[in-house]
Order: sequence, then C-alpha cells, then structure tokens
Amino acid sequence: MRWFKSKTYPEFWNSYANSFHKKYSLEDTRFVVFDTETTGLNPKQDRLLSIGTVTIINFQIDVADQLECYIKQEHFNTKTVEIHGILKEGSLHKIEEKEAIKQFLKHIEGAILVAHHVHFDVAMINEALKRLGLPKLKNKTVDTGTLYRKTKYIKTDKHYSLDDLCNKFNITMHDRHTASGDAYLTAILFLKLCALLKAKNKRLTLRDVLRRY
Repeated sequence: MRWFKSKTYPEFWNSYANSFHKKYSLEDTRFVVFDTETTGLNPKQDRLLSIGTVTIINFQIDVADQLECYIKQEHFNTKTVEIHGILKEGSLHKIEEKEAIKQFLKHIEGAILVAHHVHFDVAMINEALKRLGLPKLKNKTVDTGTLYRKTKYIKTDKHYSLDDLCNKFNITMHDRHTASGDAYLTAILFLKLCALLKAKNKRLTLRDVLRRY
C-alpha cells in the first residue's frame, strides 16, 4: 500500500479556504464586486496588472471596505496600455503578484464574487494561483451580464458589455478601464439589477441571485 502525504498550503490560503462555512441571507451576504486589468485576454498567457474591489452588504456599498493594488509585471503588452493606461514603469506603487494574491484572498474571505463577465476575471486569478502552486478560487460568483438577462427572462448567450448596460441604466462611466473604477460601475449595476429582481419577486433569495436562470 502506498501512502500519499496531503499537500500543505500556506496559512494565508488555509485562512481563506476555511472561511466558507456560514450560510447567510441575501441581506447579510457580503458581495465583493471586483475587476482586473490585464496584459491581454488570454488567461494562460497574459498577466494581472491590477485588481480593484468594492464591497456590498445589505444592498449598500461599503466605501471603507475595498481593495486596490497594482502588480509588478515583466510580461507586458504595449498594445493594451491605451486601454488601461498602466505603464510598465511609471509612478504607481506596485507589489509582487504573490502579495497581491495574498491581499485579495484575505479581502474575499467568505464573500460572493461579482463581476461583469466574471469567468474571465476568475480565470485570471486562478492562473495566478496556479503559478503559486495553489488551488482555484472557492467563492461562488455572480455575473452581472447573466443577472441582466435574468431580469428580462432572456435565455441567450448574447454579449452585453459593461458600456452597454451602463448606458442602458444611465450609470455615469467615471474611471472606465481602471480596475477600481470598473468594479464601482459594476457594483452600481449590480444594485440596479437586484432592485429590478426584487420588484418582480418580493421574496428574492440569495439562491435566486446565484441561479443562472
């Protein structure tokens, strides 16, 4: 018989992984709305440049509970600078990817993650975790594109950009294409979509928000 020693992980991962035991009501749930700026759109090849978050509890934004970090990166794509404006050098304070991931994991302990096209941002974080020898994210997720289709009872894979929905809901697009700015815009959009769902379903639950359709 062969004995396999279970893999040991650093304490910051264990603290994160052990934070998902409690079950909350929709009002008590901590939603962390987040966005990443990256060197490109291929999670396998591209890298994180910045992470920005906004926290929502009881349908209110908690301005004191947020995270913004910029990441040192040797891998760089000059073609994307005109979109996110992050230079390889520049005056921004940047930290190592490992430190950024440690801060992000601490920040999202026990939370549900919200993003526009959340699967891309999650994939970028998961690739960074893989580079550190760590498992994938454990948080449940909500995609505001899917949530919008839910308010319209539309079962389609049609792509709705963040710009599309901000224009539709008259959300002023300040700081577009910064991680923190896009996280804030997505948080406003999330609140508007939840309000629409609550108007249709007075007994709206967390399960309703998490369900794909």
